[in-house]
Amino acid sequence: MRNFRNLDIWKNGIALVKEVYQLSEKFPSEEKFSLKSQITRAAVSIPSNIAEGCSRNSEIEFKRFLEIAMGSLFEVETQLIISQELKYLKTNELEIIFNLIQKEAKMMSSLINKLKGANS
Repeated sequence: MRNFRNLDIWKNGIALVKEVYQLSEKFPSEEKFSLKSQITRAAVSIPSNIAEGCSRNSEIEFKRFLEIAMGSLFEVETQLIISQELKYLKTNELEIIFNLIQKEAKMMSSLINKLKGANS
């Protein structure tokens, strides 16, 4: 069993969650139960799936949870783009989080590919 707290992808995922929560506070109050709820749940899902995957006994299962986390990451990115299009967030407000998302995606892809190679 891996210690998820030692993984940079988990730590970066936690940083993403904090950024999403801070940014979503800028959404209009009518978005509380729709886009705001959706984006925060997707963000929390990223490090949560990484942590859950670490508890699995096989590389294949761990890889599957990383793939789920990657899906949530892309979901967050899409919802941030929607937030930008709806003028809830400004482009300059999104620069930091888009960089975190890009970094997270690269780290996850690398680890997923490494796990694929281990199972070939």
